[in-house]
Amino acid sequence: MTTHHFITRRTFLGYAGTSAAALLAGLPPVEATPVTKAGDNAFEPDIALELTAQPQSVALRSGPATPVWTYQARVVKGDPASVHASPGGYLGPTLRVRRGQKLRVDFVNHTDQPSIVNWHGLHVPADMMGLPRYEVKPGEHYRYEFEVRDRAGTYWYHAMAAGHTPEQVYFGLAGLLLVTDDEEQALALPRGEYDVPLVIQDRTFGDNNHLHYLPGTGPEAAPTHGSSPQAPGMGSGVMGGSGMMGGQGMMSGNGTSDGMTGGGMMGGMMGGQGMMSGGMSGMMTRMMGFFGDTILVNGKPDATLKVATHAYRLRVLNASNARTYKLGWEDGRPLTVIATGGGLLERPVQKDYVMLTPGQRIELWADFSQDAVGTQLALMSLAFDGMSGMMESTMGEGMMGGGMMGNMMSRMMSGSSLADGARFVILKVAVTQKADEVLELPQHLSTLTRLRAEDAVNRDRPRIFRVTMGHMRWGFNGRSFQMNEVTPDEIVKLGTTEVWEFVNNMMMAHAIHLHGLQFQVLERRNSPQGVGVVEGCVDDGWEDTVLLMPNERVKLLMRFADFTGSYAYQCHMLEHAAMGLMRDYEVQPAQTPA
Repeated sequence: MTTHHFITRRTFLGYAGTSAAALLAGLPPVEATPVTKAGDNAFEPDIALELTAQPQSVALRSGPATPVWTYQARVVKGDPASVHASPGGYLGPTLRVRRGQKLRVDFVNHTDQPSIVNWHGLHVPADMMGLPRYEVKPGEHYRYEFEVRDRAGTYWYHAMAAGHTPEQVYFGLAGLLLVTDDEEQALALPRGEYDVPLVIQDRTFGDNNHLHYLPGTGPEAAPTHGSSPQAPGMGSGVMGGSGMMGGQGMMSGNGTSDGMTGGGMMGGMMGGQGMMSGGMSGMMTRMMGFFGDTILVNGKPDATLKVATHAYRLRVLNASNARTYKLGWEDGRPLTVIATGGGLLERPVQKDYVMLTPGQRIELWADFSQDAVGTQLALMSLAFDGMSGMMESTMGEGMMGGGMMGNMMSRMMSGSSLADGARFVILKVAVTQKADEVLELPQHLSTLTRLRAEDAVNRDRPRIFRVTMGHMRWGFNGRSFQMNEVTPDEIVKLGTTEVWEFVNNMMMAHAIHLHGLQFQVLERRNSPQGVGVVEGCVDDGWEDTVLLMPNERVKLLMRFADFTGSYAYQCHMLEHAAMGLMRDYEVQPAQTPA
């Protein structure tokens, strides 16, 4: 393994040749001298960037500016077009790179919390992945150096920190990373103004246009210079005794923490001294995930996309903390999918709707050439059985009281007036001008190299990872997140292909994400029928994040190539991960020395 590039604030100021006063004032530091990787020659980047996380106030709505955290970037070496600012919102700049390029990113943390940048979807060395074990304190610096090995596609980067990831992403620390390659460049795909990213997030605005999340969080909260593997505010006083979910209410019907049935969970929430006595909204947010009541696209509320009568490539990212979207056009026209999170599909796939869970990306071919100027469209999140529907099916209509009661429970548990699974407008589209060019949809997009299940070393005995809950903590197989902890069944060998099966015994959906690689979906079992969800999952290509519905089992096929070291697997519903639903896995050399 290579050593990680951790540089203290004092060292950084020294080699950058910049005074502390200038750095803290936000003045651009001079280019840092190269850091040599242990045992290697000096790394010579094709592109070198400086990426700074810092507080800022932005005008998102009329009235006072909104305090956020945001990423600022500048090109130190290479093509200036590698960085595209995201005007008008709080999102970090879009980074554009080419497969095969060597990339150096100097991350500078000017927030008041520990943080690190996670490269979501990229195949990079373990110490370049950006996991909590590498977080740097306020004022410190971390250097990333890696070759871009991934296929052309839509990836992203976001903050990670033990206990603070949901908060930091919520308040703005996220941005897109777009990769291109020769195969993609040879296709007649929409480019330039017709290649449009759509980053979808849900937020809630409180007083004075401030973003409302959890008490004591955000850029204006008291500084947090320590680090904890728990979510903010999750101390022993809340975790222990007969708190929110005391006694057997936390357990499944048979009294084990192996799963959490509707009756067990609801008993813990609704009865005794627990859930209904104060602090319910904050606790439900931490346990179930944050659901906002305002939809933002590219960091802006009430967004409208003005288009010409032309074909567009819409790169859609769900960067919400917990909300899953059911994408569909309001007028019922089908969605044409050309790529998933790991790049282009072999051929276009048409869907009536597409499910997009947190962390997932999808690319759509949207052709407005047959729409008249003046046409108004809407990209929707269509209605589906979210929390309330799953409660009703798990616990019975008699307990929930049917549709209205179920909807009320969904809103109570999400803490939002915009319930999980509700129907709402994501983006308005206005056709405002005529375009002369006509672009035809390519029927062949890519040649995919597929893994073979018969090559898996554990084809007949997949590794099983069950989503569990116990003692107020999410977990896999009964184990919650512990920094740098890996158990024997979380160790794999370099150069092997494996099948991993994720099992969800819960009444909640989860977004399963693996760091450091892309996988292929082998099969889904026990998928909920008749709820208008699973038919919208696009499992045809490469992915790094997959939707796991209540009671569903999903088999994934993956290969551990190129790098040894410790990575992570998690739920990308960020509050779930902060509450334990994240674990490390370790890739060991094929031959381990005796």
